[in-house]
Parts: sequence; C-alpha cells; structure tokens
Amino acid sequence: MSTTLYTNGLLYLGDGRSEPGHLLVDEDRITAVLPAAAHAPAADQVVDLRGGTLLPGFQDAHVHPVLAGLQLIGVDLTPAHSREGYLRIVAEFADAHPDAAVLRGGGWFGDVFPGGFPSASDLDEVVADRPVILYSHDAHGVWVNSAALRAAGIDASTVDPAGGRIFRDETGHPTGMLVEAAVGLIVGLLPEPDADTLVAALLAAQDRLHSMGVTAWQDAAVGASDIGPDALPAYERTAADGRLTARVVAALWWDRARGLGQIDDLLEIRDRLAAGGRIDGGTVKVMVDGMVENRTAAMLEPFDGHGDDRGVTFIAQEDLDALSVALDAAGFQIHYHAVGDGAVRSCLDAVEAIHAHRGATPNRHHIAHLDVVDDADVPRFAALDVSANVTALWARTDEEILTRKLPLLGTERARRHFPFASIAAAGGRIVGGSDWPVTDPNPLWSVRTAVTRTGVPEDPHAIGTDVLTEPLLPEQALPLSMALDAYLSQAAWINRLEHITGTLREGMLADLVWIDRDVRDVTGLGGARVLRTVVGGQVVYEAD
Repeated sequence: MSTTLYTNGLLYLGDGRSEPGHLLVDEDRITAVLPAAAHAPAADQVVDLRGGTLLPGFQDAHVHPVLAGLQLIGVDLTPAHSREGYLRIVAEFADAHPDAAVLRGGGWFGDVFPGGFPSASDLDEVVADRPVILYSHDAHGVWVNSAALRAAGIDASTVDPAGGRIFRDETGHPTGMLVEAAVGLIVGLLPEPDADTLVAALLAAQDRLHSMGVTAWQDAAVGASDIGPDALPAYERTAADGRLTARVVAALWWDRARGLGQIDDLLEIRDRLAAGGRIDGGTVKVMVDGMVENRTAAMLEPFDGHGDDRGVTFIAQEDLDALSVALDAAGFQIHYHAVGDGAVRSCLDAVEAIHAHRGATPNRHHIAHLDVVDDADVPRFAALDVSANVTALWARTDEEILTRKLPLLGTERARRHFPFASIAAAGGRIVGGSDWPVTDPNPLWSVRTAVTRTGVPEDPHAIGTDVLTEPLLPEQALPLSMALDAYLSQAAWINRLEHITGTLREGMLADLVWIDRDVRDVTGLGGARVLRTVVGGQVVYEAD
C-alpha cells in the first residue's frame, strides 16, 4: 500500500466549499480530508502544496480531443492571430513536409480577414502546388486554396449542398470558404487518418488536457461525422493497452441520414464499451444547427440585414422529437448542439416530447453552447431538467463577436447572449465544456471568463481587442463557486461520475489537480499553473 499526504494549502472541496487543510490518498482513494488545525497523518509521501490549491480533477463536458490532436500534429494555427501569422505557419509547415500530398490543419479566426472570412487567394500566396485544407477554429467551416478547389471539382457551377454553403464572389466563383455540409465536398481530398495517426492525435490531446488539470471528459462527436474521423477505434485501442488514462464519456454521433434504424448499432457500441469498463458509451450527440457567424445557427427571427434568413435547422422538429423519444427510451443521454435561439427552443421542445411520452426522465439530457436563448425558454431548463452545457470562454467581447456576430444578432438579441446567470437564477444546472479545439481547453480560463465576462490576458486571441476591459453582459456573470463547479461536480454529474469524482471527500477516487495559487483569486486564474494532475491516485502530469 502507498499513501500520499497533500498539505499546506487550500482544499477546494467542491459544491462551493473550500478550506485550508490536509488530504490523504491511499492507493486510488481519498481516505481523509482534514482541516488545517488537525494533526496531519503520516504518509509514505508528503506533497507540500506551498500555498496553492488542491481541487478535484477538472472535467470537460464538451470537447473534441482527436480533432484537436490532429490539429496539434498538423498545421496548427492557434499560436497566431493574424493573416500574416497564419500564412507564415502554413508556409513553414509546407516547407517541412514537401512530400505531403495535402496539407491539413486549422485554428484560424475570421476577425483578422476583411469581411470576416479568408480566401483561396490568401493561401495561394504561400502554397499553390497542392491542396491546403484548414478548419476554422469553430470547426464549422474550411478555408482552402485554389488547388484544393480544383482537385475537388468545385467551381461556379457547383450547387450548394443541403445544410451547407459555398462562399462565392460577385461573379459566382468559389472564394475558398465552405461551411457546414459544404465541407463534405472537399474533405474527400484528405486521406483518412490511419489508426496510428488517430491514436497519436488522441494521446497528444490527452497530454494537453492532463497538463490543464483535466481528468475526465465527454467527447462530443464519436463516430464518422461532419466534424472529423471516427475516434472510437483509437479510444478502444488505448483503453485496451492502458494508455487511455482519462475517464471518458463517448457521445456517439447521430447520423442524420440514417434515422431511427441506427439505434441498434448505437446500443451495440454502448454495450461493447460497457464491457471494456473504461469508456462510457451511453450518450448520443445530436447536431441541430450550426453557428451564428456563418449564418447557419437556427434563429427564431431573421439575422439582421439578411432578409428572411433564419439560418439552418439540420433536423425537422417532428424528426427531432421522434429520435429524442426513441433515444431516451433506449436509456441514452442526449447531448444536443444548439447555438441559435430557434435551435435551443427546438431541443427543449424535443425534451418536452420525451416528458409527454414517459414523464420525468433520468437520462440527464443537456444542450451545448446556447449562444442565444429566448427569454421565454430560460425557465424551461429547470422545468424539464435539461442542463445548460456552456462554453464559458466564448462569453467575452472579442473581435470575432464584435465584428462578425453581434451585427447579425442586433441589439435585442445581443442582450440575450450567453445568459448563464439567468438560466442559473431560474434553477437550471450549469455544466462546463471547452469545445476545444474551437477554444482553449484550459478550464481555469473558462472559469475566469464565466465570472468576469471578459477575456483572459494570457489568451493570445484576446490581444488587440476590448476583450480584457469591456465585459460582455456583466449581469450574466456567474459566482466563482458556480463557475468552478461547472467544471467539477456539475460536469461529473453530467458525465455520470458524481458518485466517484468531482468533489474531495473520503471514499472518492483520487482524481486531483494541484494549482500554484489560491483558486479564490479570480483575476489570477489566467496565469495559474497546474503543478500536478492525478487520476485514480496515479500522477499523469507533473510540471517541470
């Protein structure tokens, strides 16, 4: 037996409780949580917290690790935030990989380009001899060069697919920007990542998440999807050989083209994963709309300045109701993607259909993102027991929001932007996700933004904007304890792990994160360092 004592720091116990104290771990379990005044028990190892904070391991309720990992090992644009910086990274990657037939990557933001979107001509300046395909930071669109358009046969005569759009110039020719279902016209150029590449991507992402103190997550798209390749084989392989150290909920992708007939396949995957014991396959991801900036979010009223354009609804209400009732009856949790107020209402109506069919459901359904929520729908989260899965790092006045999003929403809808506090005040449950690689996976950054409604000084995408000084609807800020718990006990609840993780108390698994400062100092969270991450008593990350 091996014991470890953590002492001389603050313990964030969870559910808003914190105190200076000692915590004792015996193998994989917490065996004692004591106040600082109590005598510290003997242990085989003693960790001096040096005035920092020990918390339960963070949990990310909405993340795309394999997509993020592929970006990390491909053309990773996230270190830059300018047109010139993006082109420099692409050129350097192309020079370093002369034999790559197609260059793939992503992480760009539209606010650095005139009109909010890049063009093929931008990329042609640095790579003209082979296709370049770069996903936007939100993963809802791709920026490609002219070689990619030619290789895919996309020209002025190409018809926009249902649920997607090819951006065109005044002559009708493609500009090099494709969104939503139109991405499918070009991703066929990409060789499907082989098994070893997917494993490498997953492990790279796991390393990054552990370095941020994340010990468990819900992968928001497992299966071949619009978002990327199927991550399931990589999860199963790494779970079997012991390299998967995180606790994972796999939200299985709902294929909109297959209908209810796919439920038997989803049940087979769920049962297979349950037998393996490391991955929970009891959740299904349902994509209902896109995003505001591309005008693919489903809105109750038209986008400002765009006629009768109300965005895109991927699933008709009748079909959404039917699939929701069927998935709930099969015991699945439903993880809905809804950005626009129309999509949010559609998801709530679908859960209401579940209630009409069977009464209250125990399956813990949740809606991710909910950028805009109509006032009438705010109390429905609590009434229907639907959790609000928020992407807190988005709730700030960055250039992307100021120049590309708010003009589409208009004044009235802008006041209903990320209404976290309103949902919480009405009794709704707030859980937190990062949506990485859409935004940074650091949960402490998300917590800081949820509390301040401003950006984080250390975030490179906060540079050169009002993001640090002008809060986005400060009345929608969350209390610190609620923001922390969104990534701790509440995320554990949505991941069905609250009986073993998410709080520090005797008998719980030793999933822990040690940060270098007092977590109650909100302004300092942007610069906080994770010094150690522990999963089940095993150290999975240690700072140098």
